[in-house]
Amino acid sequence: MSLEWRARSSSLAWSNPLSWWWGLLTLVSSANIAVWFFLYRQLHEQPTGSLGSTSGIELMLLLSAAYVFGCAFRSFLPRADVQRICLFDTWLSSVVVGRSVATAAEVCFAAQWAMILHQLGTMTGADTTLNAAWVIVPLILIAECFSWYAVLTTHYLGNAIENSIWAVAFFAVGFGLCRLLPEFDGPVRLVLAIAIIAIAGYLAFLVTIDVPMYLSRWRAGVADGSVRLRPLEGLRDVSTRWVVTHDLAEWKDEMAWMSLYFSAAVWASLALCVCYSSIEDHLPRFRTEATVASRSSDASAAADMAPVRM
Repeated sequence: MSLEWRARSSSLAWSNPLSWWWGLLTLVSSANIAVWFFLYRQLHEQPTGSLGSTSGIELMLLLSAAYVFGCAFRSFLPRADVQRICLFDTWLSSVVVGRSVATAAEVCFAAQWAMILHQLGTMTGADTTLNAAWVIVPLILIAECFSWYAVLTTHYLGNAIENSIWAVAFFAVGFGLCRLLPEFDGPVRLVLAIAIIAIAGYLAFLVTIDVPMYLSRWRAGVADGSVRLRPLEGLRDVSTRWVVTHDLAEWKDEMAWMSLYFSAAVWASLALCVCYSSIEDHLPRFRTEATVASRSSDASAAADMAPVRM
């Protein structure tokens, strides 16, 4: 595989901001891989328990690996799907490869959130959190279908719908986490608050920057009469065509979301592994006394009211 830098007009030099951006992406992704291996050594042999069991934490680490390594692959070989542009002239830069990796990674990331929400919801008896756990993966699967539709047909409206569904999914996640705030005290409540704030920031980015960007591209395509590909034509196109470009103007709209995606989102995936491993052993001690007392009182009342069998 040749990783020569080639462009239509000139080679990429370190004076080009793209080279510094790409270098930063690869550095962050390499560090993320190192952190994943560290967590794997620390967590995968923890004792078996009813919630944070060995099989559970191993599944969580496996899902995280798919996301961490998938994002690393996409940062080492960046490409923009609908535009068919990339930085390296190699078949690994083809959209069909990159989009397939992205689909698997994103579904695994959603599954991580579903696992953590299900654990917390089960521990606290919070139906809102449990409902969020059940809906996030189906929503992301639907979002991936719209993503593939956009990629195959070059129809940016599909991207706008895809990211809107991501917003709905993580609104549900944030709502499920908000429901847990009264259940915990101390550092656990602080971690929940930080996660909620981060999700709010992500939603603000989607609503104010990401989705409007794709809607603007869609309207521009409608205005200039751009011809859309049929899905089968698009499948051949994404498998055989990639355009190497080092023109900053071609990449500037992609740099913001890629930078956040390949850094902060990956850190979230790694953090979910740590949180999952701590649920059974450490979280119960931070349950709010009022909540625990209330549940104990309800249980005692129910026991007193139960009919006595002769």
